[in-house]
Order: sequence, then C-alpha cells, then structure tokens
Amino acid sequence: MIRTYRYRIKDANVIARLSAMAGAVNAVWNFCNQTQKFALRWRKQWPGYATLCALTAGSSKALGLHSQTVQAVCEQYVTARQQHGKPSLRWRASRGKRRSLGWIPFKAAGIKTEGAGIYRYWGLTLKCWHSRDLPDGAKIKTGSICEDATGRWYINLTCEVPDQTVFPSKNAIGIDLGLKALATMSNGDQLPQSRFYRDLQPKLGVAQRARKRARVAAIHRKIRNRRRYALHKATTQLVKDNGLIVVGNINASAIAKTKMAKASLDSSWTSFRDMLRYKAMAHGAIVMEVHEAYTTVTCSVCKNRTGPKGLEGLRIREWTCSECGVTHDRDVNAARNILALGHERLAEGIPAL
Repeated sequence: MIRTYRYRIKDANVIARLSAMAGAVNAVWNFCNQTQKFALRWRKQWPGYATLCALTAGSSKALGLHSQTVQAVCEQYVTARQQHGKPSLRWRASRGKRRSLGWIPFKAAGIKTEGAGIYRYWGLTLKCWHSRDLPDGAKIKTGSICEDATGRWYINLTCEVPDQTVFPSKNAIGIDLGLKALATMSNGDQLPQSRFYRDLQPKLGVAQRARKRARVAAIHRKIRNRRRYALHKATTQLVKDNGLIVVGNINASAIAKTKMAKASLDSSWTSFRDMLRYKAMAHGAIVMEVHEAYTTVTCSVCKNRTGPKGLEGLRIREWTCSECGVTHDRDVNAARNILALGHERLAEGIPAL
C-alpha cells in the first residue's frame, strides 16, 4: 500500500535555502516548458522524460539541486502535460504577485532519515515536528518539500507500507450527500453541515478590505484545517463501522456553478468521497458510487416514484407514499435507495463481503 506522510518543517534557518532551491526547480520546469514550445514551433516530436533528462544532465551542481530532483521535475512535467492534455503548461514564477509556491520534488535517493523528525536533503538538515512515526517496514519511494500560502514549509514522504490483515465490519450503509446535512445515512444518522467558511467570512472580509494578504491566507488556512479535521474524523469512523459504504454520485462541480456554490464548496463532497476511498483500502472496506437519480422521489419500501418532484418539491422534507402509506424523511429515504442500488451492483458481480 502507498501512503503519504506529511511533516511541517520547524527550523526557520533553512527557509532561505529552501526558497533558493525552489527557484532553481522553477528554472528547470521553465526550461522543460521552453523546450516544449520550441518543439511545437518547429513541429518536432514532443520531448519525453528521457529527452528532458538528457538535456538537463549535469545542471544539478550549478543549480544547487540533487540530480534526482532535476529528474523528478522532468518526470512531473511530462506527467502533468499528459494528464491535462495540453501542448504546454504554465510557467512557474519565482517572484511577483503570481509567484508560484515553493516546490522541491525528490526521489528515494535524495532524502536520508537521521532520526525522529530529522531528514537530510542535499546537505541540508530538515528538522520537523514529528507528529507520528512512519510504520514499521515503510520504504520511502518519492516525496517533495513544499510551501503553503502562509509561508510554512512541509516535507511529504510517499512510502510503501506493508499491507495489514484487517477484518472489515459486516455492516452496510448508504450515504446521501446534501446541503442541509453533509451526509445522511440509511440508518437515520446524520453528519451535521459545518459552516467553516461562513463562520469566518466576516473576519475574512475585514482582512480582504484592509488588504492584509498574510491575514487572509491565515484565515483560509484555518478554514481548510477545520474542514479537513472534521472530514478525517467522520470518514475514519465510517470505514471502521461499516464494511460496505455506498455513496451517491452527486455532481459537485456542476453545483459549484450555481447559486449554491458557496454552500457546496464548503461541504467539500469530493474530499469526503476521496477520503472514504483510500481509508477503506486500509480497513478492508468497500466504497462504491451509484447513480442517485430518482432516489429522493422513489419510495424505499414499494419502489414507486411517489415523492415530491421538481424545484418546489425540494422544500418538502417529509412525505407519505400514496401507494403504501409509509412516511419518509426525504434524505433518509434517498440514502436507503442508494444502499439498495449498491446491493444490486454487488449482486451483478462485484464480490460481496
């Protein structure tokens, strides 16, 4: 299993060196981008990883970077170009209003561990706040040193850790994502909607009008940390308690373009589902997404579409089925239908628990 561990660098004396290295990384990235533009101009074959490595060979000493870092930048450039499907990418600026945040990738040969929270890169000792140990038998495969918007630096270690034998719970649950509640479960439980952005929006507005960029970045960091902590806590408990988790495939990007954009982005449905996926792998659980169309208007008992429809029906949170007479909570009923769709997919060939 591949996992990434992040530690914050606490030694302020190395920040200047890291900033200089990040500038050198930007120079390598911009060289790769310039080479790509020359290939486009003269209609030549696009340079691949091997070509870029050959063109940048011998530059590590002059740039003050580890040779593995130069190769990692070339590899990341080619990967990003393929992922985005673009002929060329953005330039990385080292200064100015559009300055790119510091980023120094490395491979396993470029980093050394010298104790708990102490790492050595290219003759530079990085002392970190050691929040947790690496698992026994973990092997560092790759990683990076990066900067956030507030000027804090972190080291990210992508490690290969041994798989653990875990016996998942036999419980199954369906989850309906929404705005009134972040998630409504098929058993009736709910995760409340935390208004992380709206709670700090007044302070954020004051800082923005005063043009205090550092204060604005600090408030955004607090919002992000609060949201991430709540999502981690909720998703960890869900994968521990349930062996099968079925989630509706709500289109977060489409809703983010409507008048409900602020509420949907504050909910962070995509991060919630991503956390469920990778945590389920470690706990032996199964997470699947199903098409949630008509789940709110379909009775979970008799399967007839008797629920409130249209935009006006969104205000109705409880309704009674005209066919079987059962009264439903709108969100709980949708979560039960989502769970039923998950069981149908399991019956069609996905291995059951």
